[in-house]
Amino acid sequence: MPFIIRMVANAVAILLIGYLLPQIVTVDGVLAALAAAFVLGLVNAVVRPLFVLLTLPVTVVTLGLFLLVINGLLLWLVTAVVPGFHVNGFLGAVVGSILLSVVSWILTRVVQ
Repeated sequence: MPFIIRMVANAVAILLIGYLLPQIVTVDGVLAALAAAFVLGLVNAVVRPLFVLLTLPVTVVTLGLFLLVINGLLLWLVTAVVPGFHVNGFLGAVVGSILLSVVSWILTRVVQ
């Protein structure tokens, strides 16, 4: 059940960011947001640990700030896979990943 709650919170966060900041994130509908949330969950579970491990020296040198770049790259990867979900450039992906993390965290805390 927590996985479904987190996925719905991510989908709502994606829709909210797409509505408030359409110049950064564009979502064509609820199904695209749900698909993006599901794929983002899979990417974060499978690909993210590998990226973090491979870039560990850079992450340590930048005191963890490189994790923002990794999150942006993974969000950008999701836009390549999910039709109807678009992010405007790499900087938009980094900003979108930060906003997505904050909004999703708030929504998850409110629901639980």
